[in-house]
Amino acid sequence: MKEKLLRFMQGRYGVDQFGRFLSGLTMVLLIISLFSRHRLWYALALASLIYSYFRMFSRNSVKRYAENQKYLAYTAGVRRALGRKKNELAQSRTHHIYRCPSCRQKIRIPRGRGRVEVRCPKCSATFIKKS
Repeated sequence: MKEKLLRFMQGRYGVDQFGRFLSGLTMVLLIISLFSRHRLWYALALASLIYSYFRMFSRNSVKRYAENQKYLAYTAGVRRALGRKKNELAQSRTHHIYRCPSCRQKIRIPRGRGRVEVRCPKCSATFIKKS
């Protein structure tokens, strides 16, 4: 069975980031349609699902790749901001992150050092913070 699926998918585009987004959008629209009396949400979910499968089984990989690149370019700012927040959250376990009061530069201080005098590398201002 697995071999048949692999043979069927050979030469087809498959799943990419835009396809995953469409699948997630389909799930959200289906959940909304459960709580709404309007059939519009269900129709939108169905259209999103059909388009997602159309892209997955398409043999025109050049066009699907261009669609995915357009999606990635459109969402680059949001993904970058979320990545920064994720990185900041991961670092918050081992470091305190403070902002310089004069130039607003972010400064990382290791945790557990007590009260330390911090010198900003950008503007050389000093201030005291608890680490």
